[in-house]
Amino acid sequence: MQNSDSNRAVRWRVLKFGGSAVARSEHWPLIAQCARNALAEGAHLVIVVSALRGMTDLLQAQTRSETAQPVEELIDQIKDRHLALARALAVPEPNLAEDLEHLRSLLEHPELGDSPAVQAELLAQGEQLSSRLAVAILAAQGIDGGWLDARHVLTCPGDAGRTATSEYLSAHCPAEPDRRLQAQLAARGRFHIMPGFLAANARGETVLLGRGGSDTSATCTAALLEAERVEIHSDVPGLFSADPRRIPAARLLKLVSYREAQELAAMGAKALHPRSLIPVARDRIPLWLCQVDRPDITGTRITPDARDHGAQVKAIVQRKGMTLIALEGLGMWQQVGFLADIFAEFKALGLSVDQVSTSESNVTVTLDPGANLTDQAALRELSRRLEKHCKVEILTDCATVSLVGLGIRTILHRLGPALEVFEQRRIFQVSQAANDLNLTFVVESRHADRLVQQLHQQVIPGGVGGDSVFGPTWEQLFREDDPVRARPAWWRRHAGDLIELLGQRECAYVYNLTEVRRAASRLLALRSVDRVLYSMKANPHPAILATLVDQGLGIECVSVNEARHALACAPGLRTDDLLLTTNFAGREEFRQALAMGLQTTVDNLYILEHWGHDLAGREIFLRLDPGSGLGHHKMVRTAGSHAKFGIPLYELERAQRLAEAHDIRITGLHAHTGSGILHPDNWQRTLQTLGEAARELDEVRVINLGGGLGVPDRADQQPLDLAALDAGLQQLKHDLIRPVQVWLEPGRYLVSEAGVLLARINQTKGKGEVRYVGIATGMNSLIRPALYGAWHEIVNLTRLDEPGEHVYNVVGPICETGDILGLDRLLPDCREGDVVLIANTGAYGAAMASRYNLREPAEELTMASGGNATGI
Repeated sequence: MQNSDSNRAVRWRVLKFGGSAVARSEHWPLIAQCARNALAEGAHLVIVVSALRGMTDLLQAQTRSETAQPVEELIDQIKDRHLALARALAVPEPNLAEDLEHLRSLLEHPELGDSPAVQAELLAQGEQLSSRLAVAILAAQGIDGGWLDARHVLTCPGDAGRTATSEYLSAHCPAEPDRRLQAQLAARGRFHIMPGFLAANARGETVLLGRGGSDTSATCTAALLEAERVEIHSDVPGLFSADPRRIPAARLLKLVSYREAQELAAMGAKALHPRSLIPVARDRIPLWLCQVDRPDITGTRITPDARDHGAQVKAIVQRKGMTLIALEGLGMWQQVGFLADIFAEFKALGLSVDQVSTSESNVTVTLDPGANLTDQAALRELSRRLEKHCKVEILTDCATVSLVGLGIRTILHRLGPALEVFEQRRIFQVSQAANDLNLTFVVESRHADRLVQQLHQQVIPGGVGGDSVFGPTWEQLFREDDPVRARPAWWRRHAGDLIELLGQRECAYVYNLTEVRRAASRLLALRSVDRVLYSMKANPHPAILATLVDQGLGIECVSVNEARHALACAPGLRTDDLLLTTNFAGREEFRQALAMGLQTTVDNLYILEHWGHDLAGREIFLRLDPGSGLGHHKMVRTAGSHAKFGIPLYELERAQRLAEAHDIRITGLHAHTGSGILHPDNWQRTLQTLGEAARELDEVRVINLGGGLGVPDRADQQPLDLAALDAGLQQLKHDLIRPVQVWLEPGRYLVSEAGVLLARINQTKGKGEVRYVGIATGMNSLIRPALYGAWHEIVNLTRLDEPGEHVYNVVGPICETGDILGLDRLLPDCREGDVVLIANTGAYGAAMASRYNLREPAEELTMASGGNATGI
């Protein structure tokens, strides 16, 4: 049932605060304000608190002799932490003597190491102490609440099918609406403070709801009270598309259904305990996830109002510490009752099976450590029992990597390229959920983090949170804590200069060479990078080539014609400053490159097999495929089996043999994963991969990490953190088998922001609610939006200081439906003759232009910061 104000005269609200929230003194005024707000809105309130952060781990360590501390030292440590928090908040010293004495008796209990009942009582003491302290702290803030014993509210019935350990330390707590309890609590007062994590069994003994069980305490209490809402306040604002502490580009999930939230929590999302969703989902109680110290952020809302948004992946999550059990034997084929016999063995040991996959002669299952308290003894007993039925293999260091969302089965064809990240990884199990909410892979734990990062970059859409599903990224929410800042666009300072430069022209590219130099200087300052090459295919303008060579950069080219052009345009450029990396070029072009003395990269074994004689006695680079590509669009991802570039890692040994046979020395390794990447760990992973490959090749002295360094497309995007990139590469260089030079070869990073495309407005049009602005050039000058779906900022430069009045589609004059430069752009009222500016067009703009429709592409101009222009 969904609760409303009209259901009863008494409205309940439940707020839960986690261990990180309650452990810091600066959070308590915020906690108090949350309580005041709820009470001011007329609600009766229960606040559930966790133990101070780290307290449960401290107590857990006492149950094992190898980690136990002297009892008095531990008690003093616990007492000091709680009293220090009270002093920091100017709270009169609370009387904790009785609680500490009880704690001492438990720590000295002779059965502490063996009795789950004693362990449950001990581990509950963290919440008992924090909740009593919470009463005193809030009273000092002027909010009087009564302490509420959780064992008088939450009761867990016994389950004969579970072990004693599970019954005491990971109990199940069904919670149905209890009008009698509601009346009793309402009679005691409007505000109650309750410890989380603990409950009582049918005998009145203390039991625990499992690690992270305070979330479940809150939602079970809400179900009993038929609360109007539950709020979980922690150190994150909600559920994200991945673990944001590992992936800063993870996006906040704004509105999530109960089914999706349950799946995310069950498959590894850390912000919510999976068991906590059951009570609120059943009774349709809204659950809000909030960050205690950022009340300005609207976190994740899990409500009955959440609607399906079509088939899409919402998050990439992982669980480590998984146990995989593989059962094999021809005798199971068509054997009636085989699975029943197998699962009976799990039931007898109180083990809950997580995932199952079956075939005629194999059954593979996983055990989740969050649901099963297993140790080596339990696994040995399980193996002994299962071996009566078939051959058994148990692997304990596994992880699941899951794509979670709606309608996974219907979008498998779209996920195909992304799944290349699993290439050359051992996959133990693949399962697709019957409810069509997840696709899960079981892999070695050591690969999980990297797989999640790669999948997230390929599957989760980028953006700034403008839709109903995905909110801002973690880095956008917390950028004030990040030293990296977006740089203001240079062209805003030079609007007048740019209009003057355009003169009577209808359209033109303008390149600011000062910005080119600045970008080069940032890369040349990297201490971990020994050489920077400019990937000239991004923009071969002579002035840009000369500028970058003058800065000290080399040139990376992809054709002999590019190499000749560079040598002609850049005075002082020598052939040994060039690196040629062709792809499926002809044999004659290779011979020309060798005759010119160009350093050459080989990215196909065909060259070594069939043209090895041409390369005899030469030094070469090998371009390797690290296994998966990244980038802002599938057409700019340059690794993986669906990309035409590079030699697969598994062919490295063959490449080495072929090189030796033709007296070819492999002195460099190269990889390039894609374009527009804003995460520094991309190049760190590439260095790790190529560093491992270099172990097999004694003469390698250069590792070329490629390019792909992204630039922000939008004003609120974070730029690439070069400091983090530099620090990560420096650390990894120390771990390489031998000293090598590290090279980068960016293109877009050096010139994209330096270039703008200017074009006059030809016409405007309205078709119903859709408005169009037609400008003097289109996809013949800038094909990236049509080809890649690229987003470029577009402004009316003539009216730069005027507010936006209408939403326009900005289009060109080319006879193609795809000739769209920008959709739904808020611009001032646009008029014929106004100058439109399209930003970030210094890369892959003019370089990819054409004379389609026999329309000439935009002319190219250069300027220094002062505004002087030259053209070609």
